[in-house]
Amino acid sequence: MPASAAEAAAEGEEKAAEAGGRELLYCGTVRFDIMGRKVKGGHEGRGNLVSPTRLRPLVGVDIRFVASGCAACHCVALSADGRCFSWGRNENGQLGHGDTLLRNLPTVVSELSKYNIIAAGVGRKHTVVVTDEGKSFAFGDNKHGQLGTGSLKSGTVVSPVPCLVTKATNAVCGADFTVWLSSVEGSSILTAGLPQYGQLGHGSDNEYNAKVSSVSLVYDPQPHPRAIAAFSGNTVVKVACGTNHTVAADSCGFVYTWGFGGYGRLGHNEQKDEWQPRLVEIFQKSNILGPNDIISAGSASSACTAGGRGQLYMWGKVKNSGDEWMYPKPVMDLSGWNIRCMASGNMHHTVGADDSCISWGHSEYGELGYGPTQKSSVNPKKVDILEGMHVTSVGCGVGMSLIVVDRANVGGKLDQLDTFDGDADAVFQENTKELYFPPRRNGKGKPNTNTSQHPAVDETEEETSEAEQVTKAASRTTNSRSNKRKKALGHAEAEDEDETGEVPEEAECGSHGRGQSTRRGRGRGRGAKAATPEPMPSGRGRGRPKKGSPGAAPPEAESSGRGGKKSGKRGRPRK
Repeated sequence: MPASAAEAAAEGEEKAAEAGGRELLYCGTVRFDIMGRKVKGGHEGRGNLVSPTRLRPLVGVDIRFVASGCAACHCVALSADGRCFSWGRNENGQLGHGDTLLRNLPTVVSELSKYNIIAAGVGRKHTVVVTDEGKSFAFGDNKHGQLGTGSLKSGTVVSPVPCLVTKATNAVCGADFTVWLSSVEGSSILTAGLPQYGQLGHGSDNEYNAKVSSVSLVYDPQPHPRAIAAFSGNTVVKVACGTNHTVAADSCGFVYTWGFGGYGRLGHNEQKDEWQPRLVEIFQKSNILGPNDIISAGSASSACTAGGRGQLYMWGKVKNSGDEWMYPKPVMDLSGWNIRCMASGNMHHTVGADDSCISWGHSEYGELGYGPTQKSSVNPKKVDILEGMHVTSVGCGVGMSLIVVDRANVGGKLDQLDTFDGDADAVFQENTKELYFPPRRNGKGKPNTNTSQHPAVDETEEETSEAEQVTKAASRTTNSRSNKRKKALGHAEAEDEDETGEVPEEAECGSHGRGQSTRRGRGRGRGAKAATPEPMPSGRGRGRPKKGSPGAAPPEAESSGRGGKKSGKRGRPRK
């Protein structure tokens, strides 16, 4: 870019920042083609933005909403003037650009330019948007009818097509299904797509046997958006989708869940699938959801704030390890925070609260935004570089987080952040130099040159690995000396009682193993050392049969002690 053009762009960015508005920040992988996939050579963890980063096409653009999905490798951003930007993986046309080409940077969906897009949902391989006029459009994979077009003929739709929904107000997507909210009385919530686990909420999973001669179970897809009958007398105002489950709240503040019940993600203290909405009993009376409370769903978890205090509750597989939460429990680490927005990815979570951005969970691609000094966090932790910024919207996908911050009162903090220009290869090369992906060290403290190791390694573990090796080495030396002293004392005590002193031939290196001699006993310690001139009293090994007892060896097979004639077998070490 010429210097004059660069200066003009910089001036435009400064004016936009001075004018206020909101800006999108991104952290996580930019290698959308390999994210979440095993790649030969072990490079699937590189090409990451490990700290919140500005995206060049959206610098100075007022972004009001972002969306991704816990099973999605693409994302959508909506600007205040109604434009729809999409980028990421595009193998099924889920970006809506009329092709299947991957985009590393946000690109306007040109066919939606004449509409004012106010909401969007992102599934595994499809996208659904809603306009301010109540229309809905979808694009991407339509294998299970998740686009809601009423047809399965086009398996892949690369450009926006209209959905069979009227007066739509919102759209949210699971992995292979879609949920719409509508202002139509008696039909406030509609669903379409894969019904396998009952996530559509119609009381059935539409399972049938496709073959008469054998068992081949399939699930009849539902391409026509259909209102959930259980809510015919209620108005649903909030909804969130996990991979195969749904969470919704009605106008009375009650919370309902349905779909796949594994790990307790439905909050009913059991793991049974629910084929139609079921009330989550804890959210009643004084603990209902208010107008400003939020709901969220991850791959195997659910969450909401309730009680008018903004207390966050979670249930399901909340952490990567440990027991699942079978019913809603308060997240005490976030008590007292005013949580405005929340999103959950595969196994990570991001919230905007007060003037902070908080994230936690398992991270492979730097999606928590902590920078090169830390990768994952079991407990909620502030993203330090965003401290003092007002977060208005968040979104989480597979290996990525999207954060929208208010430009007001941030001073020059945004200018201190990096800006991504779309060159994923440059980020890949930079990651190989940063401490975020340090090489493992071998036993000699030298870097391991094996390039096939997975590079997404927690730096805090690697920083301490060398010290741990020294500690372990010292511990092994100390233990070895201690074991020798213990053995010497044990052997001295045995000499007063034992008579034969013979051990199995296979007892080596301090291991306790069975011998191969006709005497069945436990041998320990190394083989006998060279004999010394001093004669020692003979004795038998611990646990050996006494002389004359059944199974005892003849006298000539015995060792006469350290100073006696060797029997050809290894003797017990003596002090």
